[in-house]
Amino acid sequence: MVRLTIDLIAKSSIHVKNRRDEPLENYLKKLTHLNFSNKNIDEIDDLSVCRSLTVLYLYDNCITRISNLGFASSLTHLYLQNNSIRNIENLSSLHRLSKLYLGGNCIAVVEKLEGLDDLKELHIENQQLPPGEKLLFDPRTLQSLSKSLLVLNASSNGIDELKELVILENLTHFAASDNQLRDLKEVEHVLKKWHSLQRLDLIRNPVCIKPKYRDRIIVASKHLEFLDGKEVNQTAREFLINWKASRDGKKKIPEERGLDVLCPYPNPDY
Repeated sequence: MVRLTIDLIAKSSIHVKNRRDEPLENYLKKLTHLNFSNKNIDEIDDLSVCRSLTVLYLYDNCITRISNLGFASSLTHLYLQNNSIRNIENLSSLHRLSKLYLGGNCIAVVEKLEGLDDLKELHIENQQLPPGEKLLFDPRTLQSLSKSLLVLNASSNGIDELKELVILENLTHFAASDNQLRDLKEVEHVLKKWHSLQRLDLIRNPVCIKPKYRDRIIVASKHLEFLDGKEVNQTAREFLINWKASRDGKKKIPEERGLDVLCPYPNPDY
């Protein structure tokens, strides 16, 4: 296995070429992008000299623990997908982080992201969980991300309900394919609260085989542009909304007539 160190960065061919005759410390202080993906990295050493780092690629490695990133206060993009990480930790000082990629790890709980007020995208798909377990969300983390988060990818995680995610009021893209969502009414309820949602991916969930699944989702989510990879036609949406309103109106008439039978005369108002 390989430890990511300053010495390893210095010996990397691309950085040797880019640095030329510049002193190493000066070069590292100005470094903004660092790519050590697919390098058998299993541990992150002290990289605090790289104080200007904004983008860090460490995907497709063997990292088991997020560590030694507290220095990276300028980091905006962090790519840690396809490692062996079990816990989300040591990210609280990354106040400028806007995109976090953690897919393909072994994370059981989405937690400890409080204080990341600029986080707009969280990719947590395809966690390698024990059979029968599902990805959980810490309510404190959801509360902290309720205003900022725009994109959430939680596909392939055994998720069977969405009600706890309703707090993410500004989502524009939600991906939850290959989960265990079954309750169409619950999905509709959540979608009605997500007023900014434009893209929704729920393919290969049990809910997708429910009668009128696509029609009901389109009616519930007024601004949806793409559902399961297919564009939502505005004309079709307007037709479905009008049809639902007409059907609901017809349902009310028998109900009102029933009330008239029960109470044929209005109560006098003295």
